[in-house]
Amino acid sequence: MARAMEFTPQEQALLVTILRERQRELLHEIARAELRDFRRELQEREALLESLLRKMTPEAAGRAA
Repeated sequence: MARAMEFTPQEQALLVTILRERQRELLHEIARAELRDFRRELQEREALLESLLRKMTPEAAGRAA
């Protein structure tokens, strides 16, 4: 069973920043990807990042920084 992790506000802010940076990178990679399967894999990763961001910052859901 998964255990909930608790973060300090500073830790959470850092994680959100890192996730948003990676999300931006993935969006650029998706735009440049030529192979359909690779693009789909990147899109799945981006969707997971969006899900994590939504859980960590409900007020920022759907917003790609």
